[in-house]
Amino acid sequence: MLKFLLKFLLKLFIGLFLCGLIIGIAGYAYYSKDLPDVASLKDVQLQTPMQVLSKDGELIAIFGERRRTPLKYDEIPPMVVNAVIATEDARFHEHFGVDPIGIVRAMYVGLKQKGFSQGGSTITQQVAKNFFLTPEKSITRKVKEMILATRMEKELSKEEIMALYLNMINFGSRAYGVAAAAYTFLGKTPDQLTVDEAALLAGLPNAPSAFNPISHPKRALTRRNWVLRRMLDQSYITQAEYDAAIIKPLGASYHSPQIDFSAPYVAEMARQFMYNKFGENAYTDGYKVYTTISKTDQIAAKEAVQKHIIDYDIRHGYRGAEKVLWQPNEMPWDLEKIQQTLDKYICYSGMCPAVVMTFSDKEATAVLSDKSNITISYQDMKWARPFISDTKQGAYPKKVSDTLKAGQLIWVKKSGDNWELAQIPAVNAALVSLDSDNGAIKAIVGGYDFNLSKFNRATQALRQLGSSIKPFIYTSTLEQGLTMATLLNDAPIVRSTGSATWRPKNSPPTYAGPLRLRIGLGMSKNVMMVRALRAVGIDYAATYLERFGFPKENISHNESLALGSASFTPLQVARAYSVITNGGYLISPYLIEKIENNNGKGIIYQHQPLIACHNCTNDDVFTESTLTSFDNVEKGSNESDNEEPDQANLKSDNNLVLPDINTNKKVTDVTPKYAPHTINSGIAFIMKDGLRSIVFGGSDWQGTAWRVKALGRKDVGGKTGTTNSSKDVWFSGFGGNIVTTVWMGFDDHRRDLGRTYRAEAGAVTANPIWVDYMKVALQDVPVIEDVKPENVISVTIDQKTGLLPQSESRTMSEYFIKGTEPTTYATQEVGTRVIDSEGNTSELF
Repeated sequence: MLKFLLKFLLKLFIGLFLCGLIIGIAGYAYYSKDLPDVASLKDVQLQTPMQVLSKDGELIAIFGERRRTPLKYDEIPPMVVNAVIATEDARFHEHFGVDPIGIVRAMYVGLKQKGFSQGGSTITQQVAKNFFLTPEKSITRKVKEMILATRMEKELSKEEIMALYLNMINFGSRAYGVAAAAYTFLGKTPDQLTVDEAALLAGLPNAPSAFNPISHPKRALTRRNWVLRRMLDQSYITQAEYDAAIIKPLGASYHSPQIDFSAPYVAEMARQFMYNKFGENAYTDGYKVYTTISKTDQIAAKEAVQKHIIDYDIRHGYRGAEKVLWQPNEMPWDLEKIQQTLDKYICYSGMCPAVVMTFSDKEATAVLSDKSNITISYQDMKWARPFISDTKQGAYPKKVSDTLKAGQLIWVKKSGDNWELAQIPAVNAALVSLDSDNGAIKAIVGGYDFNLSKFNRATQALRQLGSSIKPFIYTSTLEQGLTMATLLNDAPIVRSTGSATWRPKNSPPTYAGPLRLRIGLGMSKNVMMVRALRAVGIDYAATYLERFGFPKENISHNESLALGSASFTPLQVARAYSVITNGGYLISPYLIEKIENNNGKGIIYQHQPLIACHNCTNDDVFTESTLTSFDNVEKGSNESDNEEPDQANLKSDNNLVLPDINTNKKVTDVTPKYAPHTINSGIAFIMKDGLRSIVFGGSDWQGTAWRVKALGRKDVGGKTGTTNSSKDVWFSGFGGNIVTTVWMGFDDHRRDLGRTYRAEAGAVTANPIWVDYMKVALQDVPVIEDVKPENVISVTIDQKTGLLPQSESRTMSEYFIKGTEPTTYATQEVGTRVIDSEGNTSELF
């Protein structure tokens, strides 16, 4: 009987085994048919955020929901690996991807506790689930997970699997991977972690939200200590190391992504392009976008713009409190209610909200959003004379109580050890700086603060140009045979068309009679510009402006063009000035130098700029050398009369080069490519020299940009610009191979920049921003000596007439295109002396 029973049991066991084997093989075949190839994990691309960097590789911004810095296995400290193994998979080095012992243990604990709290998944299974499967809890998913795990163990080494896990897993607070977690929670790199810190991180992946050390520090501390116990039990640490680690405080705090410097307008331009090209993958595929800007130049640009915006705002007066929370006859708010209100505001460029609590003649006390108290003395708010209008301000306060009252929500800014009264500026400004030889953007600032307004005024704001347009129109007149020595009448112009009268005026409204064109440019004489425009014709000058890259849709076709009625962006203006300074080449501005990705393809884009050819001798740009007629300079032209651009069709397209990325093509072509030669080099040379006169003036006159002399260089020049009623002020200029344009104005076109003790204008409002920036930008830039083109000659002329000098003439040297130099001599004035009856001598005329 016993023998029969044993035989039966043996047959039953064999039968069950065979059935199980058949079922297992069939199940394996069924669940394996659609599973992915685990070999792809050898070249897996982890979701990594996009980085925007300077040309020197300094981090400007990070874009992407998941913060991750992938590491190689040998870059991960063994202590971190051991902590994770002790916590998540003690038999990691022994099992084949699935741990039967672990599964049995999890089932036993589950039955004993009447609930399955332990999943029994190995680290290999977790990698398989996260890369290939959904997080659903089902038998099907679990079986697929096990199959994938066993395949992974055959295809990958234990080190490769562990590296995938520690780079992939979520640690909470948007930190994916151990490198991101170490920085996010502890501000460290993985190699800087101590035993207790490694244990803290190892305990997080099991439940990133529940054990988050910032939001749940007590739970995190309990979890960390549990991990330390596991490490001790498995002999990864000694008793002494455990005793030292267990008593340490948690020491966790949130660390935002560390950037080297802030350039939000630059970062946003790069982000927009990358998103337009790659969609959401731009934020996950680990792209590194190298821009053309440098940290030094960008910081200098930002500081110059912000400083002079604040200077303008201060001199125009204090507009009052942001808000009044309670009146003098009302009960003051409690601290909690004040803090709730302050929490609705953020700080802008160092300006933070505060609420005045007490005040006296000498000082006021206020509370910040963190409930700390500050004191504002009279010295730190005495600037706050009341703002009445853009052209009028009240008297300066004599005591603090003239301006501040309890219950006011105000803005304050720390300066050294003191807190100053401040206000968010209403005016705005923009700066863009280019390498005039190749179009690389060296710095760009689109406004006072990106958090206040993301509108990029440097690339998007279309504003009237004012006198900044004069060098381009004068260049067109040189093309038609006028010279820097040509005389134009600096006298009032009155033009009547029907019932309308047009009276362009100089600013200031003074007139000096016939002046050389160089003086008219240097002193920004408006009426001379109108006469020059009439000499060559409106349509000719308007079309000529397109050679500088100005969109034809934006160009006015009437005499107001001479006064800068056309609207362009600061970047368009900087590009146009580059044509004058680089010898006549229309370069194309660009911001993105190169793009890399982290999937092994390396550089997927390398910009090849169009460059100005300084060594080219063949100048194929036609120059008209016949002197144009002056018959129309005193008569208004009806040519394209009153033709204004359609405002709806104005273009802010700056010809900014956006990368054409072909990810399947290697970057190999490094052949220099030359920019289109649109202006004759000789004419560009003469106009560039004219822009220097605006800085250095003449023997008896001062240029409008004399403040630029503070740079102490001879290779500088530029042009101021101010529109009607000072709605817009400009300064554009060059130094070395750098061209920079500055604009200031209100976003609200109805507002004027107005005046204080003097009128706001390009020379006094925009030029100082330019000077402050260029002091830094030109520090390491050598002084450039321009080489005179072959078609340019230097001739000594009479200063008054621009003609060849007589023996008694006051003379100077002037540049001319060959064939346009004067051929007649100045006429000497001869007076008639008379003697009266008393013997006194005088000139008759």
